Amino acid sequence: MGESQGNTSGSLSIILTGFPGLEDSLYWMFILLGALYSVSILGNSLILVILKEEQSLHQPMYYFLAMLAISDLGVNCSTLPTVLGTFCFNVREVSFDACMTQMFFIHSFSLTESGILLAMSFDRYVAICNPLRYSAILTGSSIVKMGLAILVRSFILILPLPFLLRRLPFCKVNILHHAYCLHPDLIHLPCGDTTFNSLFGLFIVLSTFGLDSVLIFLSYVLILRSVLTIVSQSGQSKALNTCISHICAVLIFYIPMLGVSMIHRYGKRAPPFIHTLMSIVYLFVPPMLNPIIYSIKTKDIYKKMDKMLSGAFGVGRGVKPLSG
Repeated sequence: MGESQGNTSGSLSIILTGFPGLEDSLYWMFILLGALYSVSILGNSLILVILKEEQSLHQPMYYFLAMLAISDLGVNCSTLPTVLGTFCFNVREVSFDACMTQMFFIHSFSLTESGILLAMSFDRYVAICNPLRYSAILTGSSIVKMGLAILVRSFILILPLPFLLRRLPFCKVNILHHAYCLHPDLIHLPCGDTTFNSLFGLFIVLSTFGLDSVLIFLSYVLILRSVLTIVSQSGQSKALNTCISHICAVLIFYIPMLGVSMIHRYGKRAPPFIHTLMSIVYLFVPPMLNPIIYSIKTKDIYKKMDKMLSGAFGVGRGVKPLSG
């Protein structure tokens, strides 16, 4: 089982070991992951419901927030089957095709989220640096085009990865030290030359996450320059306050992603649980924190969510949002 010769990847099995190095803490890891899934799925679903029902939130920045919530739910749904199978049903073996499919969706949604964060930074740039043309630039059709461009970019760049892996020979027991399939781990399994796969993966990272992060940074340089021209301090604070949620979303997405990339390339001697914990932070923490951040920092979303939670659970009243 799990052995293959040449290019017989169609009958190949991948073994998911869960969390090596954390065997004594699996019960607590299961509780942790269950809490992360619950908060993330509930929070992002509530965000989508609120954005759909509240007419005052039918604005460009909230359309991008809806895209971000969908992307976060996509990441959750991509990892959920194998995580449940590994921890609830002790199903640790998945077919090669199933593993490739999961890998495709996890990385596609990650690339999509990076593109959405870039689009949100453009939205903030136009709103602060060119407010008089905001409604003319960010029309409904332009937002749809931006969303489609983000999806197409993700699909085109990630689609070759499963086929590049399929062409390689697998001739040993193929074990992944996670409960899900990620490309940086999968390229260590073949017994053939994976140089091109590694270089192509690096190209994807640099041309998407790398480029997006640079453009986001430049947009905030321009935003800060524009804010500093505002005479009143209250005006400066109000302008910057509209960016706080997005800045937090950018940081909680890119910092763990950078950590995962660095530890895969330069932390080969690190204990296995370090790789595991970094991947958990990268895949599970941003989808959980994004709805929390936006519900706290956005007055209209906070009020609606507070009302919904109060009606459903009898809790939530009496806590004020951090901003108006």
